[in-house]
Formats: sequence, C-alpha cells, structure tokens
Amino acid sequence: MKRSLAATLLPLALLLSACSGASSADGSGGTNGRTDGKGSLTLKVGDQKGGAEAILRAAGELDDLPYKVTWSTFTSGPPLLEAVNARAVDIGSVGNTPPVFAAGAGSKIKVVAATHGDARGDTILVREDSPLTKTSELRGKTVAVAQGSSAHYQLIASLRKAGLTVKDVKVRLLQPADALAAFTSGKVDAWSVWDPYTSQVLHGGLGRVLTDGRGVVNGLNFQVAAPAALEDKKKAAAIGDFVDRLRRAQDWVFGHPEKWAEVWAKDTGMPYDVALDAVKRSNGTRRPVALDKAAIDSEQEIADTFADLKLIPRRFDFADFVDNRFNKNLPPSTSPARTYGKAAS
Repeated sequence: MKRSLAATLLPLALLLSACSGASSADGSGGTNGRTDGKGSLTLKVGDQKGGAEAILRAAGELDDLPYKVTWSTFTSGPPLLEAVNARAVDIGSVGNTPPVFAAGAGSKIKVVAATHGDARGDTILVREDSPLTKTSELRGKTVAVAQGSSAHYQLIASLRKAGLTVKDVKVRLLQPADALAAFTSGKVDAWSVWDPYTSQVLHGGLGRVLTDGRGVVNGLNFQVAAPAALEDKKKAAAIGDFVDRLRRAQDWVFGHPEKWAEVWAKDTGMPYDVALDAVKRSNGTRRPVALDKAAIDSEQEIADTFADLKLIPRRFDFADFVDNRFNKNLPPSTSPARTYGKAAS
C-alpha cells in the first residue's frame, strides 16, 4: 500500500519542486503568458506554482489593478532571483535562504517585504519503521536535503542544536522528487524538507517527524525586488501596492483555509486533504511582518553559517540587501505566527 502511495506522490513532488530553495538541473523559468490589470505601467512578477498569483486571484486582489502584471513561473527561488538580478523580473517571492545565496554571489537584489509563519512544516522526516527517535541519533546516518534550500539551513541548525555538525552525517543533496524516491525506498535514513512535502508524507503514512523547525529556523519568507525597479518612482509605487495586496491576500488565506486549500490543490495537483493540512500547519499561518533588525540579524546568522561552511563564496552584510520603505506599521518580525489551534498538530 505504501509503495502505491509513493508512486502517486512522486509526480506531485515533480510538480511541487517549485517550492524548493535550490534550482533544478536546468534552473529554467519562463512567462506563462498571462497578463493582469490595466494601465501603461507593467510590473514583471516572478512566481512559483501555487504562489503569489494563485493567492492574489483567490483573494480577489487582482480584480482592480491600476497597472499591468506579467507573470513568469520559475522552478525555484534561485533562478527567480537570477531573473531579478538580470532585471527580467521586478519582484518575486522566495523563502529565507535563496536571498542569502544570491547576495553571497553578489546579485543585485533587495528584500522588500516579509512574512513570518509557523515552522512546524519545516521538518526532518524519518520513515514510520525507523528506529530513530531524536536528532542526535542521526550521527552516521544519511540525510537527503535540497542544496541551498531553507531545509538545508534547518538541517544544519537542527544538528547543531543536537550537538552535531554536518560532518557527523552523510548529506545527500537531492531535489524533492529524487529525495522522495530515496526516502520511500529506504536509500536515505532521513529527509530534511518543508511543507507541503511534510503534509504529503504524513498524510500518506510514509513517515513521521523526527524534529521540526520551531525554535531553530526563523520562519520568514520574502518578497525580493530589483534595485532598478525600486529606483523608478512609478514602478516603486506599483511594487508598494503589489506588496499591500499580497499582505491582504495572506490575511484572506488565514481566514479562509478551506477555500484556499481548494485553489492550491487545483493549481498544484495536490490532494485537497494534503493541501488543507499544509495550510493549517504552515502556509496559512504566515503573518505579514516588518523587515526589522531582528529579521536582518536572523538572516545574517544564516549567511554566516553558510559562509563558515564555504557554501557561499563570500561574507556580506545582509542589511545591504534590504529596503524597508514598505514596512508601514507592521508588527515586529518576531511576532508569533498565526495558528489554527490543534487542527494541524
């Protein structure tokens, strides 16, 4: 039964690889040909499957745009940020680690908005029949993770909390589709990953949580813009409006988890039950927050960690890659994530 479940989940992993923080083999992305809004100004937005466009459309925030939006869909965060660096995209959504790798490579990017969500969906998973019960028991074991993803940092931080380093485990750098196959076939002992993969595995009875990201990762996601777009007054105003719409849409998601799960499932091919689990565990818990010193400091810690491990080519000040002009009166980045109570335990 579990083999058949894994077989049905593998195509889903291929589809959802857009959520990864590390690029796919070709790192390609492209426009989906859809344009929203009206007016003479065009905002070029980079997106991932089931991302900003789906949320904004579901929340009704694309109904009265005073400018045009062209959407380009990317497989993951790094190629999206490459497009921002090349000015092919004005703004796009990514997790907490791709900006670190982009900044480390000297890319021209500016983080302009943030959300803080529950880190329960950021997990290290083991199979149901695994003898492992705590993180310290990973010593000498093989762990799958996507390079440069938020899960990559979570693995490092979780090991550190347990008194281990990445040298104490055998790390296999695998993109989600390959990692899922390796995990379900027993070729790796554990898998460091994020939602909706966590919900996918748990709902399918394919594994259990060894540890999660609470108290280990910062739970931040970002909107990242091209500096050239921010220097254009009209385009900067459009970016500010776009960010405001995303914030309202995130509020809508929290208030309408079932409706959003229906849209998300349809957009990505996830089963509805898996989507709803992921919404209540992590996706719907995100709260718009300020790009403040605490957020910058936590990202600096990620950057320093990867620099120490020689996984990025240089050290840098993360603050140099932040533009907080759109903060307004948002709560601090350390504000608690939203919660649906025990529904997504």
